[in-house]
Amino acid sequence: MAVSDLSPAPRVSASSRSHPKAKPGYGKRSVPDQRLPHEGDFAMLPERERHIAGYVDALPEGAAMDIKSLARSQPLYGQMAVGSALRALGVAGHLRHVRCLIGEGGQVRWVTRTFWSRIARDNEWWEAFLAAEERGSAPQEAAAPLPPWVPTDPAASEASASVPAQPPVTTVPQQRTAEPEPQPEAEATVDRPSPAFLALARLGRTDSRLALSAADCAALEQAAAEWFARGVDADYLTRVLAAGLPASVDSPFGFVRRRLRDKIPPRLPAAAPVVPGTPVRRLIVECTECAVPGRPEAFRDGLCRPCRQLDPA
Repeated sequence: MAVSDLSPAPRVSASSRSHPKAKPGYGKRSVPDQRLPHEGDFAMLPERERHIAGYVDALPEGAAMDIKSLARSQPLYGQMAVGSALRALGVAGHLRHVRCLIGEGGQVRWVTRTFWSRIARDNEWWEAFLAAEERGSAPQEAAAPLPPWVPTDPAASEASASVPAQPPVTTVPQQRTAEPEPQPEAEATVDRPSPAFLALARLGRTDSRLALSAADCAALEQAAAEWFARGVDADYLTRVLAAGLPASVDSPFGFVRRRLRDKIPPRLPAAAPVVPGTPVRRLIVECTECAVPGRPEAFRDGLCRPCRQLDPA
């Protein structure tokens, strides 16, 4: 083996210091029990994977881990090369893409995180680690909002109940000025495209191979809406539909329709009412190749079964 094949991975550089941060709650998360950085880290990986691994390892917590952000910071590699390198690092046991259902800011939402390990871990270690994360090893999250009919401040409600009713002279003008307000709002929502339609319409701007006409978007809108009903957002839908595209797509409509059907995420049970102070935690692993979600035990080397079958190794 050539000496260059065992060269150390790069450490912190000017580009990594300026690397963008992910949205709050998203991005890189280092696993516990990390050893200190060593000159020989990632030495057994191929040159491209060694370079990307060294760069990711030097990034701070919460750094953006999407392919576009990493590729913009890599003068040597484009998006396809970075995507292939992340897939190889997942197979090698250095990372897992995970979607976490957490409570934050009084709302429950899904966030995408990339758990990173400087040490290559086997599948059993990752399964045990993710199971511990799901049991609530993370810091306590905020509680979900109360139903709209429950007063958010009982003391304020009791105080308002004890105040005498206002004279009609002061209340009537307020009622008259408030009456016409709902009508403009109702008119403004007429003919507004649904989130599913907009996500499909923007596919062509993400990748021209998936450009859809207005009629195509209308025909596929219901299928995309089912994804939203299962708890995903527009960013997640776009990433799954645009992941691992072939060199050319003869029929964008047929291609998107099939992916909407074949890669639809599982329907999760409705979350139980959250008691204030109770952490909200649920994890779903994403395939590092196609981003399809599933339980940790369904993935080997970070890949779903169809992607493992396509792996030439």
